[in-house]
Amino acid sequence: MTTALPSHTTDEVRALLEPPGGSLLHELGHGLGGPYHVLFPRRFDANAAAFREAFASAGVDGRVYYAKKANKASVFVERAAVAGLGVDVASHGELREALAAGVRGTDLVITGPAKDDHLLRVSVLHGALIAVDALDELDRVLALARELGRTAQVLLRLLPPGQPHSRFGLDDTETATALGRCRTEHVDLAGFSFHLSGYDIQERADLAARAVRLCAQARALGLRADRVSVGGGFAVDYVDADDWRRFHESTRPEHFHRNKTFSGYYPYHSPVAGADALAALLASTPADETSSLADLVRQARVTLLVEPGRALLDQAGCSVFRVQGVKERDGYDILTVDGSSLSLSEQWFESEFLPDPVVVPADRADLADAGPYPACVGAATCLESDLLTWRKIPFPVRPATGDLLVYLNTAGYQMDSNESPFHELPLPPKVVVEPPAHDSPSVRPRWRLDRHP
Repeated sequence: MTTALPSHTTDEVRALLEPPGGSLLHELGHGLGGPYHVLFPRRFDANAAAFREAFASAGVDGRVYYAKKANKASVFVERAAVAGLGVDVASHGELREALAAGVRGTDLVITGPAKDDHLLRVSVLHGALIAVDALDELDRVLALARELGRTAQVLLRLLPPGQPHSRFGLDDTETATALGRCRTEHVDLAGFSFHLSGYDIQERADLAARAVRLCAQARALGLRADRVSVGGGFAVDYVDADDWRRFHESTRPEHFHRNKTFSGYYPYHSPVAGADALAALLASTPADETSSLADLVRQARVTLLVEPGRALLDQAGCSVFRVQGVKERDGYDILTVDGSSLSLSEQWFESEFLPDPVVVPADRADLADAGPYPACVGAATCLESDLLTWRKIPFPVRPATGDLLVYLNTAGYQMDSNESPFHELPLPPKVVVEPPAHDSPSVRPRWRLDRHP
């Protein structure tokens, strides 16, 4: 049997999972009539404050942009606006939502490849920072800025040297050409940006140092070049180190329904995560340098931008499904829940969301603690492949019809990256949960539906 892989959690979440908090989850499931997501905005606030503190402790002029693609909920971009964070958007819809939440246009960074002219036009009008991904895109930005009589704010996105076949970013020759084209009116070169796959701190420090040196070259050409964006890529620590090690040491194909295998998993344990990863990045020494990245950035008078999504949403939400049926097969149970794997999106990456879901039992008398009870979790669709969890989870309580399964820490990308109303099933609504108005253990948290349509 597969080893247990319990998720890290918080007091706020535990209060909902344990009696009497679980009754609120059941009431919400009954009232909403299906699966739903729970959001904890105060955790977002705390994560944002930790990133800012990492900059302050290192003495670095830094700016945090929330990567809105990580979660569609309005509440997080609303909190970003109140806190004075920037927001990273990659579509006109995301831009519109951010502006409607109160984020100023000058606090937006526009990312993504080959942006359409409508997005670029609105971005120029609002003075947003545009991360230019290609020379033809730069030409379109320049043309729009001239047409509008405005000055476009631009970052040049660099092609990482370790990813020569990436479809994103400008190589060295293209970067040199772009610098020449920026020496004109109607464009203000703010600096450079990049995005890296994975969480290697040294690789990120090396490329950040290169971008800082490029700022100096651009200034020699008369360009402003005082900002460097290192993108996102700050890991989240989901599970304990020992549990993660045991999982890797013991897992075998028979631990999964139909002996399912995956080519890889997200690194659900990371010893350096979130704002601590930013602090480690600032303290690291880039290759061919003798000073830390923080020292280089300060000496160059550069503002460092970060665009975390998942890391700002760490512990900021969970996903709730109701068990609709239980079927025994080959010594383990197959649970069917009232939703689909499209509402738990790790399979979009051809992988599995591994942290164990938690059972919140219905009011029933047959509870027992003689487990574990292995079970995989299937969805309420007609597809054999539609499973939320292929792994045979060792549940301490045997799930039954009417119980809830709560997947913890799903706010970062899991809730809606792959959502679909397949079978005319409604998309799971998002419920914002906040502390009660009065600090009393007998008063339940307040809740409301998120404003996102």
